[in-house]
Amino acid sequence: MFCLAGLSGFSARAENQPPPDPKTADLEARRQAYQGVQDILTQSEEQRKKIEAEIASYQNDRAALATALIDAKKKIDEAEAASAETQDRLDTLTGSEAAIRRSLDSRRDVLVAVLASLQRMGRKPPPALLAQPQDVLRAIRASMLLGAVLPELRAETEALAGDLQDLVSLRASIATERADLARQIETRRNERARLEALIEARQKSIGAAQEALAAERARAQALAGQAANLKDLIARMEGELDSARKAADQARKADEDRARLTEEQAAEAKARFANAPQRDPARLAPAIAFADAKGMLALPAAGNVIKYYGAPSEFGGVEKGLSLATRPRAIVSAPSDGYIAFSGPWRTYGQLLIVNAGGGYYVVLAGLARVDVAVGQFVLAGEPVGVMGDGTAKTAAAVAIGATQPVLYVEFRKDGAAIDPGPWWSKSEMQRVRG
Repeated sequence: MFCLAGLSGFSARAENQPPPDPKTADLEARRQAYQGVQDILTQSEEQRKKIEAEIASYQNDRAALATALIDAKKKIDEAEAASAETQDRLDTLTGSEAAIRRSLDSRRDVLVAVLASLQRMGRKPPPALLAQPQDVLRAIRASMLLGAVLPELRAETEALAGDLQDLVSLRASIATERADLARQIETRRNERARLEALIEARQKSIGAAQEALAAERARAQALAGQAANLKDLIARMEGELDSARKAADQARKADEDRARLTEEQAAEAKARFANAPQRDPARLAPAIAFADAKGMLALPAAGNVIKYYGAPSEFGGVEKGLSLATRPRAIVSAPSDGYIAFSGPWRTYGQLLIVNAGGGYYVVLAGLARVDVAVGQFVLAGEPVGVMGDGTAKTAAAVAIGATQPVLYVEFRKDGAAIDPGPWWSKSEMQRVRG
């Protein structure tokens, strides 16, 4: 009754108010949209100035720059993981809302009957015996009818009220989750802008001889076109390209230097590498031998493993590496310390990176849309080296699997042959990405 009265009062007030002017409403909407654009531009400008100030503070400080790069990659991964969890919760809530709406739609006739009954009872309540004794027969009949109908009516009313309350709560939760998702997307966007600027600063600081770098890239592509397989590609690069040959020499020197370490020094270095915050970002050589890094490495990108080493391949053989389905435009980082032996497009692999990890070990990353490192460059474990695409450009690995997402192919090689990368990944990392 009180609900109907409230609705009647609201309708009466609405009838007395003049209709809104469409031109005024449109002008106000345009004004708000313009203000929103201005706010976004202001925030973007503030973010740009903040990033530029940060980059300026890192000039000529490779350790700080490397630390900032790794930190930015970590924040992006955390934001993407949070976004994925929020999206899952949002999908669940949206599904629950749809289920309740379907339930209400299926009981529309019941809802109409309940409201009609309440309306009739409100307008013509059962006669009072003391006020109108002559209506005793009508009162008795009304009481009998209400006695039969009210329990069922009450049950239906309570069920409908409960569903409507759940619907209101769900919509509030959905609004909260959407606001959280928007904040996470904004955080990710800001961190990506920061990361792009950091990568640009890092690459500029590597060397000012851009013409020589361009010539080396052209030479690398020529060698790549002549290579028959990955083993041949690595041999050609390190045999004929100055920067790749120097990187290979540095990797051998680092192996020799580690061989001279005492057992205590080697154990201490291994313990520092196992504890990521304690790794020295200023180093220009691998912290430990690649063989000693088993169980310590993180996957190069967030995603789900869809093919493991040794699994049957679509071509009748077995997989020689690991295939990781990533989010569109996922940031790819180096899984280990090492020197870039090759960087660029190669055959149907997409953009290909080969990292010389020392000791005859190489890490192959294929399927990237963009690489952000140059041949000969030293990279740290966890340092961003490239970006995945949006899934539209298909590499051989993606086509073979029939994946709709971008696919990052990861292969470990020892002395020219593919080996199982499984023992190198940390257990927590594999549990997190297991598809």
